[in-house]
Amino acid sequence: MASSEIEVVSSESKTQPEQSPNNNAPTVIDVFSASAYGDFEKLRKFVEQDGASLSKPDGNGYYALQWAALNNFADIAQYIIEHGGNVNAADNLQQTALHWAAVRGSIAVADVLLQNGARVEATDVNGYRAVHVSAQYGQTAFLNNLVAKYHADFDAPDNEGRSPLHWAAYKGYADTVRLLLFRDASQERQDREGCTPLHWAALRGNIEACTVLVHAGTKKELTVKDKAGFTPVQLASDKGHRHVALFLSNAQRSQSKHWGDKICRGKMGDIGYAPILLSIIIFLMFLFINSVIAAPNLPKITAVVGLWGWAALSLAVAALIMFYRCSSKDPGFIKRLEDLGRDKDAEDPLLNVDLNNCSVWMGNWSQLCPTCKIIRPVRSKHCPACKRCVEQFDHHCPWISNCVGKRNKRDFFIFLCLGTLTSFLGAAITIQRIWTAVESLHTEGRWIRYVVVQHPGVVTFLVLDMIIFIAATTLTTAQASQIARNITTNELANAARYGYLRSPDGRFRNPYNHGCRKNCADFLIQGYTDDDEIAWPPLQQAAS
Repeated sequence: MASSEIEVVSSESKTQPEQSPNNNAPTVIDVFSASAYGDFEKLRKFVEQDGASLSKPDGNGYYALQWAALNNFADIAQYIIEHGGNVNAADNLQQTALHWAAVRGSIAVADVLLQNGARVEATDVNGYRAVHVSAQYGQTAFLNNLVAKYHADFDAPDNEGRSPLHWAAYKGYADTVRLLLFRDASQERQDREGCTPLHWAALRGNIEACTVLVHAGTKKELTVKDKAGFTPVQLASDKGHRHVALFLSNAQRSQSKHWGDKICRGKMGDIGYAPILLSIIIFLMFLFINSVIAAPNLPKITAVVGLWGWAALSLAVAALIMFYRCSSKDPGFIKRLEDLGRDKDAEDPLLNVDLNNCSVWMGNWSQLCPTCKIIRPVRSKHCPACKRCVEQFDHHCPWISNCVGKRNKRDFFIFLCLGTLTSFLGAAITIQRIWTAVESLHTEGRWIRYVVVQHPGVVTFLVLDMIIFIAATTLTTAQASQIARNITTNELANAARYGYLRSPDGRFRNPYNHGCRKNCADFLIQGYTDDDEIAWPPLQQAAS
């Protein structure tokens, strides 16, 4: 790979017309400065009274229409076009007004230009189209507008063979990467240096862009080599981006074809640990009955202890029922287009995204799922293990071989509560039975040796039961705390990445927290909370 990095050649390198010395007001002396600063009255005076031309460039080769496009003055752009301005006029770099509009994401001007005959696929001297420029500057909404309304080619290569996805990955604009992948931009395209978008993201150490590319890709991109023989992992390591190199290395390792990895990570990864947990629970129930309750070498059980013992077993059976429910139940998978029997090409889901239901579309490009090809609710997340988007995603639990989300979180919480209570009762009954046996034989000084030798089943049960008790209690406490605050495990772990969890001053604030009483009541009654009810409007900004 060449040691030199990509250089962006775009309209932003052009400076605005000069301002007045006092810096309080711009100096408007001609049609170019009037267009740049949006002074409609002076522009009309220059054209209609002074006879200034709008079809000629200034001394630097720039057109008045380009200045209006750069600063998104749609009314001025329309006036210029109506009074002789060429909508496809190009400067010395062959950039048109549409290229300049793409620098700052001037959507209103772009609509004016394209509706008046501007060529959406116009290229400059570097082969950049407006889609390339918008990707270079992270203008995601502008890029979406070009593609959705004007059918721009979002996968077109420039003179170096780089697509907009290459540029977005290189510059680290994860939202733009997500949009392009949502529209099926090719991750496998290699430029003249043999680099894929993942190569360029790794080169610059853009961990978020790498994450989106890897999760949405086929993983083949991890092993692609450029013309110098480097993979993305090697590039990241060579440039000192250790966090990126570690992430890519782990992702590549997870795709290992070694037979041991295939068995452990393939088959077991699909099934999860649910069969193991189920076997442990059933084994503990069997051990409890035979070694604690009905053990012939322990003192005769009393009626009270027997009652508590059967209560513990009843709770264990109830826990098994809830285990089955939260393992087999739909956690809140969001339907994809194919699930609804609709052709993904029938309509563009991102055409006029501002018209989407506000309860679904919150203006965050992170709501796009490049894998499922859907616009998901804000609190949803794509689960790599389940390969589906889950509404109100909490976490993927391998011990139940399922995600925990909107539709099964209550079942999961009840399962944890039952597990905690059952293991506590089991331990209490077991300790009481051991204590009774020790007292009856007067072996206080040697009781540990006595219990281990004479009652190994009891010791085994107690050790396993205490492990279950500690784990279940920890998870129950954590889930109860989150339910009381109406926040998920995923949101707590990634709070810094989600814009809707920040107040206008940048501090953490959960818009879905309605107070402990209402949060708990809604969860216990409905099984979930209503995301349409928010305590305060979340920021309309992208979240990773």
